[in-house]
Amino acid sequence: MQQDKLHYTDATKLAELIRTKQVSPVEVVKAHLDRIEAVNPQVNAIVTLAGGALEAAKKAEAAVMAGDTLGALHGVPFTVKDSIDTAGVLTQRGSPIFKGHVPDTDATAVARLKAAGGILIAKTNPPEFAYSVETDNLLTGRTNNPWNLDYTPGGSSGGESAAIAAGMSPLGLGSDVAISTRGPAAHTGIVGLKATHGRVPATGHWPRVPRRFWHIGPMARSVRDVALAYSLLAGPDGIDGYSAIAPGVDTGVGTSKRPLRVGWLTDFFGPLDPEVTATVKEAAKALAAAGSQVEEVSLPILKETDGVTIFWQLQQMETRSVFEKVTAGREDEVFHHVKAIFGTPDTSIQDFVAGEQVQEQLRDTFAEYFQRYDVLLCPVTPFPATKHGLEDVVINGQAYSPFQVMNATSIFSLTGNPAMTLRFGTSHNGLPIGVQIVSSMYAETTMFDAALRLEQLSPVRDLHPSI
Repeated sequence: MQQDKLHYTDATKLAELIRTKQVSPVEVVKAHLDRIEAVNPQVNAIVTLAGGALEAAKKAEAAVMAGDTLGALHGVPFTVKDSIDTAGVLTQRGSPIFKGHVPDTDATAVARLKAAGGILIAKTNPPEFAYSVETDNLLTGRTNNPWNLDYTPGGSSGGESAAIAAGMSPLGLGSDVAISTRGPAAHTGIVGLKATHGRVPATGHWPRVPRRFWHIGPMARSVRDVALAYSLLAGPDGIDGYSAIAPGVDTGVGTSKRPLRVGWLTDFFGPLDPEVTATVKEAAKALAAAGSQVEEVSLPILKETDGVTIFWQLQQMETRSVFEKVTAGREDEVFHHVKAIFGTPDTSIQDFVAGEQVQEQLRDTFAEYFQRYDVLLCPVTPFPATKHGLEDVVINGQAYSPFQVMNATSIFSLTGNPAMTLRFGTSHNGLPIGVQIVSSMYAETTMFDAALRLEQLSPVRDLHPSI
């Protein structure tokens, strides 16, 4: 197969081609390394090559030829966000504070992909400490959106999403605290997953705080790749205390013969670009036409809830405390994203308790909602990718903070529900528009079922940037 075909082949297909000896792991890894060399100077998604990838590919090829038992990702390259530990490979966390840092061990998620035969080829750019909605830092610079280099891929897994969208990697690991896999995936037109909180151990991710909100999750160009990676990643590791549910526990409807019950909404997340609204409506129509039970729903509590503010209030003090500790005496080396955190006032005990109460009410609301529906279909971000610089966003003539990009994702970080995004539309200026699919706790099967249906119906399936 030609290299230009290989670098836009999904991980599941690559594994099949390798297993059936139609291509070699060496060809596959080389195709992606060549692609990195060709386009990364423009995108700046890859910050470190792992080294040894071609040697690992040769060993993988020998295993195939010897008839050895092969893992689900045997010979398939993957990339990892640079806030996730990789043994013997630079993990600099987007900051001069950690320049030259090399972990001794792999994060649990990395180790599990390697155990399945995956080959680590590179690390991808995050914002400093993985804490911003755009990917830029003082150490490894700014990542550009491959659909338009003047635009951001989002954050904090912006480097990972841009690498996958541009064909530099078929599969990767990102992390999500309030938006960070789902938002960048939406901005670059790929698939991103935040599983039920605790499903995938966060061992080996930095920062560790706020642990009750951080997730590590797969990102790819197809739903089946994300589902495959999730099946390899899920389950306790005996280290992360939040990861305690056996991977076989799944409350999803799975292969139920009844129609999928889908509720959809767009009007509770505050300001919303009309093109985003239209995309969600088109996705709902497509599911209905394909036989799902689809109806618009209303959840009044959401209109009264500022998820971004509540999320910030619940984690601000512990996050700031950790960041201040690791940067003490080197504050002049800190990028403005983290400096902004240093300048925020403490959350009052009254606001903290009030935020916890709203969080519990949200969980109750969705526990009841998912008695009546299998999934919720809604926006991922209120607007498509924006230009670099975190300037105010204008919607219907009114300016809004760029941090409102988290309006529709932070809610499900607060509740812990599994949520994922895939592309279903395109903006007037050619940027991807995604939709978000949410299911009940531990119902990943149902969420993947809905996502696979939508992917098959998507009018923009298999589009790639022209870079």
